[in-house]
Amino acid sequence: MDKIKAILLVLLIGVFMIQFNVNVLAQEEAPGQENQVDINEHYEKARVIKVETLGEIEPGEEQFFQEQLITVEMLTGKHKGQVMEAMNNLSGSAGWDIIVEPGDKVILYITEQNGEILEAYISDMARHSYLSYLIIGFTIVLIVIGGVKGLKSLVALSFTVLAIYKILLPALMKGLSPLPITILVLIGVTLLTMFIIGGLTKKSVAATLGTIGGVVIAGLLALIVGNLAHLTGFATEESRMLLYVEDFTVNMQGLLFSGIIIGALGAIMDVAMSIASSVEEVKRANPRLNTFQLVRAGMNVGRDIMGTMSNTLILAYTGGALPLLMLYMAYNTPGIQIFNTELIATEVVRALAGSIGLIFAVPITALIAGMLAKSSSKQQYNTSHLES
Repeated sequence: MDKIKAILLVLLIGVFMIQFNVNVLAQEEAPGQENQVDINEHYEKARVIKVETLGEIEPGEEQFFQEQLITVEMLTGKHKGQVMEAMNNLSGSAGWDIIVEPGDKVILYITEQNGEILEAYISDMARHSYLSYLIIGFTIVLIVIGGVKGLKSLVALSFTVLAIYKILLPALMKGLSPLPITILVLIGVTLLTMFIIGGLTKKSVAATLGTIGGVVIAGLLALIVGNLAHLTGFATEESRMLLYVEDFTVNMQGLLFSGIIIGALGAIMDVAMSIASSVEEVKRANPRLNTFQLVRAGMNVGRDIMGTMSNTLILAYTGGALPLLMLYMAYNTPGIQIFNTELIATEVVRALAGSIGLIFAVPITALIAGMLAKSSSKQQYNTSHLES
């Protein structure tokens, strides 16, 4: 016990010294910091009380700007409860303007100097409260209907979110190669998800191997076709904006392929677990079935699933590109131009590569699940035979 206390004391002293050195270095690197102007930029939540139009500014013939003075009550931050004024600029564009009315909750962009507010602007509508209600509803429904399995699914989902936001994204921001790190993270996510939901069983092993096989095939297919089709990864506005991030470089083509794999993982995982569970249930219902019969049962289930799940992937990606497709239709864009546009080609590769990976996951999972289930039934038979 004394040794443990001594070790803890040494660790605490070490942490203190490290923190002390960091503070000293920060002070040394910023001499005369007390004389610098302290400017702080942050975002806070507020409620709109009053909207007053100040007038229109016409910089050009085809455009105008309208200024609004918004009286708000602060809901967060050190100014919580205070009533203050913020500006809101309208340009007449429905895609950019933020239209607010009394009672609306908004996000303010605030600039402070030495603790005093210099300016405040309406940044966006406050939406996170309603998203929180939806998340709470999802959690309640999942646990009430799913029971213990639903709770396990919630835990697995939490690990998935943490893996993406705490491991994958920071690794990509550090400039690591997108494809290898994405594959490693997704393998870890798959293992955790399968074993949390299904336990340390042969069913989980079969579902995991089937998922990994389908995801690898989808990734390889996307890589091959993407290179042949000269997909650069710069088809969207967000990807092009990454070029202007300071001290940041990333392989955009690799990032594109990583996104394709991530998008296909959920559907492939669903199919693999469904087939593995079906094979296990069939084996329990009739332990005398041989490996071929178990594999065939898994394939029959998989054939029923793959059609609907492929539709799920394709419809999901089509839904995301619906405004773009309508834009092409509105301007009567010829088909040769539509299907050769990188954005459309990227979505086609994303949907079809994921669907093909999903299809290949069916026989892989059925074969592995059938072999493992039959070996398990043989072991149970041998054990019962020896006991008798």
